[in-house]
Order: sequence, then C-alpha cells, then structure tokens
Amino acid sequence: MTALVQLEGITYHYPDETPALTDVSFSVASGERVALLGPTGAGKSTALQLLNGLLLPTAGRVLFDGIQVTERSARSVRGRVGLVFQNPDDQLFLPTLLEDVAFGPLNAGVTGGEAAARARQMLAVLGLEHAAGRAAHHLSGGERRLAALATALVSAPELLALDEPTGDLDARGRRRLLDTLAARQETLVVATHDLDAAEVLCERAVVLVDGRVAWDGALATLRADHAALERCALIA
Repeated sequence: MTALVQLEGITYHYPDETPALTDVSFSVASGERVALLGPTGAGKSTALQLLNGLLLPTAGRVLFDGIQVTERSARSVRGRVGLVFQNPDDQLFLPTLLEDVAFGPLNAGVTGGEAAARARQMLAVLGLEHAAGRAAHHLSGGERRLAALATALVSAPELLALDEPTGDLDARGRRRLLDTLAARQETLVVATHDLDAAEVLCERAVVLVDGRVAWDGALATLRADHAALERCALIA
C-alpha cells in the first residue's frame, strides 16, 4: 500500500526546549487505520498536530502524499486532514452548532445553502440534529465531542486524526461514534487510552513512550502480550 503520511526521524521540542518527541518514524498507508497509543505525556497529541502542519518538527520531516509539510505547504495539507482536538472547545467557536459544522465547507468554497445542508446531514448522522441552532457551550461534554467530530467529517478529509475521541461520551454516544467511524473510508489515526475502542477501529498500533516509538505492529498481538502492555505503560 502507498504511504499517505510519513514521519521520518521526527524530533519536536516545545518552545522551552522540553522534548516531546525524539527520532519518531512511522508511516500510515492510504486506507489504513492506526491506533496511536501510550501513557499521558507520551507525545500522542503532538504527533497528531504534526500530521497537518499545525506544528512543525524541530528535526526530521513529515510527508503527506509525498509533499513535505512546511510553513508553505501546511495550508493545503490541512484541507486534506481532519484533525479533532482532545478538547472540543478548541474546535467550536461560532454562535450555533450548525455554523460550526458548516464552517469547513464554506471555507472550501461550497455555497451557503449546500454547506448548511451538509452540516445538517452530518449532525443527523451523529444524533445532534436537535442541537443545530444551539451554541456549543450549551451542550454536554459528550455532545460537544460529537460536534467536534462533525466539523471534521463534514469535509470528507483524506486523513482523519482524532485525539481521545471517546472521552466524555456515555454508552450511547460512544456506540454512535464508533459505528460512524467504522462505516467510513478515510485513513484514520486515533490517539486514545481506550484500548477497546482502538480494537474496534484499528488493526495496527503505534505506541509512544517518553516521546519514542515503543511498539509498531498488530494491535491484536499487542493486546495478547501482557509483558508488552506493561512495558508500554498501557496497563497497571
């Protein structure tokens, strides 16, 4: 399979020079679904933000569809990557949920009526049609998380990068999210602590520990290896 995204020798330091990632390399093939696992502080969120140029590496390079992600190319790459943040409040900022979800298509040049229709359809898929006219801060934490996902899915990105997507969701919301994602075709990278959700969505796992790749292989093999799970700090 052809690699859609490649991280090659990535090192990333925060502005205070604290290292977040060190010499991280892995690729994701077009159509592949990868769980990005690891303990809190392992660098998962940073890795996701490097995929679309929201962050740029201190060393190494990120390639998206063969294009190096740089300051110059980042804007065009972001149009092909749907990134959903861990905190949905970072993604929802307009007066109504309908406007939040229609924002991406409008930015891509879709007419107002068509953008609104796409937004309503996506909200219905995620069970949020009743909240279309409400402000995000009036929704529950789980509803906001589903709404943030809707803002990414509505633009049909080639790569969907999700940061802890099942957080705050009750059982019904979690099932709706997993069913929706399982039925879609986008290449997927999902950073999560939820191993059960990862197994529903992904066949492969990349595990980060202390900013380095500690495992890259079949998720089912990892889950069956108690010692590996302990080494990767995925179980107590």
